[in-house]
This record gives sequence, structure tokens and C-alpha cells, in this order.
Amino acid sequence: MFNIQLPRHPTRTVLIGKIAVGGKHPVVVQSMTNTDTADIDATVEQVYALWRAGSELVRITVNTMEAAEAVPRIRDALAALGCDVPLIGDFHFNGHKLLTGVPACAEALAKYRINPGNVGKGSKRDEQFAAMIETACRYDKPVRIGVNWGSLDQAHLARIMDENARLPQPRDAEWVMREALITSALESAAKAEDIGLGRDKIILSCKLSGVQDLISTYQELASRCDYPLHLGLTEAGMGSKGIVASTAALAVLLQQGIGDTLRISLTPEPGGDRTQEIVVAQEILQTMGLRSFTPMVIACPGCGRTTSTVFQHLARDIQRYLRDQMPVWRKQYSGVETMNVAVMGCVVNGPGESKHANIGISLPGTGEVPVAPVYVDGIKTVTLKGERIAEEFQSIVEDYVRSHYSATSSSAHSKTVTIHPV
Repeated sequence: MFNIQLPRHPTRTVLIGKIAVGGKHPVVVQSMTNTDTADIDATVEQVYALWRAGSELVRITVNTMEAAEAVPRIRDALAALGCDVPLIGDFHFNGHKLLTGVPACAEALAKYRINPGNVGKGSKRDEQFAAMIETACRYDKPVRIGVNWGSLDQAHLARIMDENARLPQPRDAEWVMREALITSALESAAKAEDIGLGRDKIILSCKLSGVQDLISTYQELASRCDYPLHLGLTEAGMGSKGIVASTAALAVLLQQGIGDTLRISLTPEPGGDRTQEIVVAQEILQTMGLRSFTPMVIACPGCGRTTSTVFQHLARDIQRYLRDQMPVWRKQYSGVETMNVAVMGCVVNGPGESKHANIGISLPGTGEVPVAPVYVDGIKTVTLKGERIAEEFQSIVEDYVRSHYSATSSSAHSKTVTIHPV
């Protein structure tokens, strides 16, 4: 694979627990629970699952006194499980009361998220915002000032509209919305600094649900500050729509070096797995060459030469197997996340893709000899045949991991394993 170094927008570094965000540090994957935080057992279970799936920061809703009181108990329960993922408290409307009223919550959280549009109205707004920032200063906590176009401060928006109307050549409505979002974030950050919060304690976000709107807003925001930026297409949607929309927006920004933390706001299917948003975030970063999280599987899409479904099953099963193994492997085998596995379905591209991978298998297509050559680091090592190709190939992968990515290994490989259909 090509080694491409993308530029990074210059930002300050913010520490969230032990996680460094911004500066020259890698983009960090974040997620959020959808449990009732007052339900301690359910929240602990979901945070733990998100962490095992690879979430490096987890945000939880803190919306009631019961939820605030549950936070330190959640933190203790996670610690007992060996989970040290930083918890971020998401506050709206009553955050000033919860943070000041439950000091143990304020202390247990690694970061606070404050929405300038929801901290209060009129004369109470500045007072309640100040109370939250003063708490962050007291406990030495970073803050994300997160503006959202669905909850933009209407008084602020009206001010920007009035200022625009007085211009000799007023800008269009899209510009007004972007400017209102950006200035809300920047002016709130300036107020936080005036109150006493260090510049190295502030992260900004301006979330929208439109792809082009998000791109334009973050490009402008990045040009006007050096705070670390949290990326996310808000209310991205469900299934393929949410995945495609998030990827379309965030890949453009990441390619330009914009973004320091990343969250994919997918709507889960009823009863669906919350960890899907983490998989999507990781795959965006990994397919762009920005980070490596789990061995990648390259597989062909199939065609008239691949009427058998064997390669489809093998590609699916090996991909699941590799991801399921990562919570253990990442602790035992340094560099294993850079491994690539290819599962190919016929002789056209099968052998070639397999040779480019760490491990590749070229399964026979329609009318081809029913054998499957396996390539390890570009060299054909064995030809599999019969009913146990899948099991035998998985054993080859396991042996490769043990021999190439041990904790004492001096080098890590970065090829791909390809599997072809029988």
C-alpha cells in the first residue's frame, strides 16, 4: 500500500484523561451511549462494549440528578472491569445545576460537552455558562463547546441576521447559518477563556446534517482558530444512508487535515448494535490510511465467473473473525492491525491481489480447477482443496499472526490477505 502523509490543520493539544487530542496526534474515535444513564448496569454494559469495539472516548447523557449521581458509580464499575475509557458528560439545559450539585459527577467525568444554544436564555445564559466553565476550571477538565444547527441560540442567530442585513451586499441564508454557528462557537470559547479555562482545555464542534453545509462550515472554522475540532455529521441517518453521508462529508475534511476527534452519528436499527458507529469511524480512518485498527479484508465483488458463494462466506467469516480477535490481539501482537487479508473469487485478479497481501487466498471461479492457492507475503505456500478450505485458511492466518506480530517482534508487516471463492 502507498504511504501517504496527509497534512494536518495546526491545532493545540488537549488531554482527555490519558488521550491526547489535537496537535500531531492521531484522530481519535468517539462514540455515545443511548442508555438511560441512571440505569447503571445498562450504561456500564454499553460503555464496556463500545470500548472493546475500539471507542477511545465515550459520551454519556447527564440530564437528571439521578443520572449525575450515577456517573461516579459507572466510573467505578468500569474500572473494576479494567476499562479506563474517558467518559464525557453531555449537558443541556440544566448542566450548571448538575455539575455544581453533584461534585462527584463533575470529578468523575473526563470532559464536559456544553451546547451554547442550550445553556439558558436572556440574563441567565451567561451566568449558567460561567457556572459550568468554573466547574471545569475547578476540576481541571477540558470542555467541548458543541454548537448544533438544530439547537442554535436564536438570539445569536438574530444578531447575525441583523448584522448581515446592514451590509451593503448582504450574504445568502446559507452563509448566515454558517456564520452563526461558527461565531457561536468562537465567542463561547473566548468567554470560557475570559472566565479562566485554559486554551489547551477547549475543543470546538459545529455540527450540521447536510454534507456540503458541514464541509463548508468546518473549512471556515478551521481557518479561524487553532482549537482541536470534533467532527461529526449530526443526525446522519440509518443504515447505508447514514454511513454514506458521514463518509462523504468527513472524508473530505480529513483529507484536508481538518478534524481531531470523530463520531459517526448513525441511527441504529431497532435492537441494533451500537458498536456499528465505531466500526464505520475506524474504517473511514483506516481506508484513508490515517490509522490502523484491525486487519483489513480485501474481497472481490463477484461476477459471472464466481457463481459459487463460497468466497462470499469465507470473506464474511474471516472479517468477523479478525475483528472479534482484536480485543485480545491488540494486547498481544504489536502491529497486527496493519495486516491485510484478501479473499478473491477467480483467476482474473485472485493471484495478483493475493500476492499483494500479507495472506491471500484465490478461490476457484466457475469452470476453474477446484483448488485454492494461498500466498504468504507474496509467495505461494500451499494449495487448499476439499471441504475444509475455510478452517484451514483461518489456521494459516492464526499461524501468521503468531509468527509475525508477537510482542517481541522487531518488525510488523503491512500487506493484505486476499480470499477467493471456490
